[in-house]
Amino acid sequence: RLHIVTWNVGTASPPPDVSSLLQLNSVGPTMDMYVIGLQEVNSRITNFLSDLAFDDPWSIFFMTVLAPLGYIKLSSVRMQGLLLLIFVKHVHLPFIRDIHTQYMRTGLYGYWGNKGGVTVRMSLYGHTMCFMNCHLPAHMENAEQRVDDFEKILEMQFEGENIPSTLDHDVLFWFGDLNFRIADYGIHFVRESINNKRYNLLWEKDQLNMAKKEEAFLREFIEGPLQFKPTYKFDLYSDVYDTSEKKRKPAWTDRILWRVKNLCKHAAKEGEFSEEEMISVTLNNYISHMSYGISDHKPVTGTFGLELKPLVSDPLVTLHPEGEWSTEHDVLISYSAVPEFQSSAWDWIGLFKVAFRHVNDYVTYAWVEDDEISSNKDSKQVYMSAAEIPDMGGEFLLCYYSKNLQSIVGISQPFQIQPNRTLIEKDLTQEDNSWMQKPDNLESHNEF
Repeated sequence: RLHIVTWNVGTASPPPDVSSLLQLNSVGPTMDMYVIGLQEVNSRITNFLSDLAFDDPWSIFFMTVLAPLGYIKLSSVRMQGLLLLIFVKHVHLPFIRDIHTQYMRTGLYGYWGNKGGVTVRMSLYGHTMCFMNCHLPAHMENAEQRVDDFEKILEMQFEGENIPSTLDHDVLFWFGDLNFRIADYGIHFVRESINNKRYNLLWEKDQLNMAKKEEAFLREFIEGPLQFKPTYKFDLYSDVYDTSEKKRKPAWTDRILWRVKNLCKHAAKEGEFSEEEMISVTLNNYISHMSYGISDHKPVTGTFGLELKPLVSDPLVTLHPEGEWSTEHDVLISYSAVPEFQSSAWDWIGLFKVAFRHVNDYVTYAWVEDDEISSNKDSKQVYMSAAEIPDMGGEFLLCYYSKNLQSIVGISQPFQIQPNRTLIEKDLTQEDNSWMQKPDNLESHNEF
């Protein structure tokens, strides 16, 4: 289950709550992956430079919401106001490989990243997936420019060997503030159609739908029905369309589309699926969220079911803690790798709290080569120093990070680390002693 968010946040700070946006309270199975594409994240030079050094407020916000629920930030890419975040459940981490990010500027002749696209690609259970968050040129008259810019963005190349182009991925998701408008109809007719929920009257004049009739490469992208109000342009903190002097015409600027490569190949044989078809995408929900008012756009979400025939079913590395772990002595980690796994001297095993946020959120780590203490054909052992383990203990897990694949390729089951009894007894003794001492500031209250 995949949940995609697109939202032009208009340089605003995160709202207090995003439970409905992420469907955290919905009945049924939880999401396996969240893909969050934001546009117009505050990109003033000072903000942008500080965000490069540290995580930006939106990334921190979503990590704070999702980490306690068992999701980690798998990857992110930022280009000025464009931000793409991918979160995934722990259980899927060993089966997501070859993660790469890329971006392409199109605004102001490509010199400033106020418009363009940011992309994350990966192999998911052996299938190639690509997620593309775009912010295309604004204004009614720039429909052709929007199509041209998207064509340019599709040509972006990932660095690395044997990485397919964007259109050669098994599944490509395209979303963002695509800025397509409703042509021809006047503002009065558009607003009346919206008020009467007769959205279908506007579909044929939606510039993206019109462009799909003319451009073959756009016809390969599928979109769910636009059964929600146009998401642009609203007065802040309201569900009232633009009341400013400009009175912008409402439009479905915020969209989510997808393309399945094998459907394009076999489009001529409608309704027939080859034996090679091992992936299908089903749209379960395509809606806007009217309750969010921090910008003049409403966020849009798409909830998808991805049915995959796993081409990869075993993790590259299996690992677990040896014996009972305590903070009072050095500890051992055992791991084994499949024969085809190519390890590196830069591979490491990290100790993480169960609700860790991202791959660098480790408590401590061991180098798989430098800290190795035994090795045979079936398994290897590395040690971790007791001095590096938190005294209070708690629930943790282990992750094996592959430098070559730039990803976690093995994850242990959660386990308990016993706290340092000596320190706890010392703390308890100090607390007992502090209760026995009468605080000076109570002397004057003896009469009570």
